[in-house]
Amino acid sequence: MTRMTMAKALSTGLRRVLEENPKSLLIGEDIGRLGGVYRVTEGLMADFGTSRVIDSPLAESGIIGTSIGMSLRGYKPIAEIQFDGFVFPGFNQITTQLAKMRARSEGRFGAPVVIRIPYGGGIGSIEHHSESPEALFAHTAGLRIITPSNPHDAYWMIQQAAACQDPVIFFEPKRRYWLKGEVDTENPAQDAFSAQVIREGTDATIVTYGPLVPVALAAAEAATEDGRSIEVVDLRSISPIDFDTITDSVRKTGRLIVTHEAPTFGGIGGEIAARVSERAFLSLEAPVIRVGGFHMPYPVAKVEDQYLPDIDKLLDAVDRSFEY
Repeated sequence: MTRMTMAKALSTGLRRVLEENPKSLLIGEDIGRLGGVYRVTEGLMADFGTSRVIDSPLAESGIIGTSIGMSLRGYKPIAEIQFDGFVFPGFNQITTQLAKMRARSEGRFGAPVVIRIPYGGGIGSIEHHSESPEALFAHTAGLRIITPSNPHDAYWMIQQAAACQDPVIFFEPKRRYWLKGEVDTENPAQDAFSAQVIREGTDATIVTYGPLVPVALAAAEAATEDGRSIEVVDLRSISPIDFDTITDSVRKTGRLIVTHEAPTFGGIGGEIAARVSERAFLSLEAPVIRVGGFHMPYPVAKVEDQYLPDIDKLLDAVDRSFEY
């Protein structure tokens, strides 16, 4: 077991990918000499060279298009988009080309590209630097979408993404880059495309992912003061969604709160609420409650704490659930 930050865990995981697969390479803006804005790729260009760690032009469409072409020739590109809001110039390449390559060829070949995207708020940054666009990609068939919430998962999930034969969008919660935790480099995390119950409970379930997992755990701990036992499920995979784990939890607790930083309108929480209502309606003691951002552009730093879900908002949702 080694204690490290999430950023270090990702860096260590990427290093292992480069060591074990000579066809793997990294590409992105300022990822080489600078080591990335968050220093996740620091030192990798010096150790693996400029042909394996590529500083690209400031052109997201070019990064994605080049990665698709390399993947079709047998390489394993891991592309970095510098900030969440910068991905949109490459959105067309991702949704019309990358996601559809396997279906278009009737399974004869695919484009197993990994796209790393730092996402979410909580760092005092502005729009295009603090967004959560995961639902836009989840609506596109052919993409796998995962996000770690702790260093151990980050270390293993980036390697599992690199081993996947489908394109993977790998969302990294930027305000958790400095979160420290134990990483077991010998025993892998569970399958990256499955959810995990990270706190057992009996009275209500909170489902979340990425940056809000520590917030959900803190809310669950605070709820014990009111005598409530809250179960917390870390979704981990946004597409596909592990509905079996969620449904099993709801059948046990009877209540569900889904939370994410992205706006509730059109968000992942709505899909989860609908599926749970279909699969576990008779187990629900109250409607599924969603807690998320407002349906508006990301606000300026001084008021982002009013936009982001926090412990109080989650506890209020728990209270509303128990009012039924």
